[in-house]
Formats: sequence, structure tokens, C-alpha cells
Amino acid sequence: MKTKVEETFSDFFEKWVSQLEELLQQLVQVSKTTNNDSDQLQALVARVTTHVKAYYTAKWAAAHEDVLAFFSPVWLSPLENAYQWVTGWKPSTVFRLVESLRKSGSATTLRGLTEQQVKTVEKLRLKIRLEEEKVEREMERQQVAMADRRMVELARLASRGGGGGEAAEEVLVEAALKGMFVGLERVMKAADCVRLKTLKGVLDELSPLQCVEFLAATCMLQLQLRQLGRKRSGGGGTNNATTTTAYY
Repeated sequence: MKTKVEETFSDFFEKWVSQLEELLQQLVQVSKTTNNDSDQLQALVARVTTHVKAYYTAKWAAAHEDVLAFFSPVWLSPLENAYQWVTGWKPSTVFRLVESLRKSGSATTLRGLTEQQVKTVEKLRLKIRLEEEKVEREMERQQVAMADRRMVELARLASRGGGGGEAAEEVLVEAALKGMFVGLERVMKAADCVRLKTLKGVLDELSPLQCVEFLAATCMLQLQLRQLGRKRSGGGGTNNATTTTAYY
């Protein structure tokens, strides 16, 4: 049975994905137009990034109520969950995508990245990798904290039950768990900030048309993974199958 947060966020996520599909169609259509205006491209990129930020705003608000829901999200398929890194996509995968687009046999402006762009993106990749490692160390610290003496003792007291001190023991356990949840929420937000920093850093180095093509590729991958995961789980594909047509 879903919790209130799981139900609410599941509904939000389905609508968010549907809107992402519509944005992907716009990205693909615009990327294939030869006479694009720079302002038009930038406006579309802004709409997509605003949509992404809306996801994290909703996520953080919901996680404040129930952070555990995001470490085992019921709105994702097992396949999607298998590729999760601290409640989301791993930032370093973006750089592998950029490299893939650069070497793609299809016509894409990312094949024409300048030497300076390549150097700047590589510098960003190294910086992001360090931030990923920092998040991973903090996540490990949270996991290790589960096995410290204080938590083990509290778990023993809670499982023993009975006795006049039962209420006091429950208060201690609840306080300890609350501290753990706060720690998990902090790690989740740190990971999300690295994700947003990665996205912004790459977009800042690309031309408007390159931004459109890059965002189309990232949206495509997310929607394809979702469609494959739902098919494998027997949940059917996305609402609009045309969005998963190969882009590059």
C-alpha cells in the first residue's frame, strides 16, 4: 500500500513525464529545422530547464515529508531503479552522452564541438567526479551510522519491548531515526545539486542549437529507459510511443 507521499508524487511524476514527452517532440522538431532563430532556441531550452527544476522543487518538498520514498520510488520500474544513483541519474553519465554525441555517425552539431569546448567540458567532468565522490562518502557515512553502538542498542531496546521504560525507549528510537532521515535528505539534496550543476555547466558551454540537441538526447534516454522498464514490468509503454524514436 502506497503512503500519502508516494501516491501524491506518483501522480505528479506521471504528469511531469507526459509534459517531458511534449517538450522532447518540440526539441526534436526544432533541431531538424534549418533556419532556427537563436532567441527561439534559447526560449525552448529555458522551458526544458524550468521543467527540470520544477521536478526537483516538488521532489524536495515531498522528501521533506518522507525521504525514504525517494530511495525506493514506487513510481519507477525496477529497471529504472537499477540505474538510480542516490535517488536520481548519475551526473558523470552526462559526459559519456556528450562524448557519444560527438562521435555519432549521424548529423549533429555536437560533432563540431570546438577544442575549447571540449577542454572546458573535460574540466567540468573532473570537477563533477570529485563532487560525486564527496556525495558517495557522505552516503557511506550515513550507512555506517546504522551500525554504530548507539543505534544497535536502541534497536535492541525497541525489539525487547515491555517494561515501564517502553515509552521512553520509543522516544529515543524515534529521535535516532529522525536524525537518520535528516541525514538522508541532506545527501539526496547534495546529489541533486550535483545533477543540476552538471546540467547547467554543460549547457553553459554549448551553442543554442547544441543545447537543444543535447537536451533532446537526455530526454530521449530517460523516456526510452522508462518505456523499456514499464514494458518489462508489464505496465505498457509511455503515453506517446513516437517520442522514443531513435534521435541519434
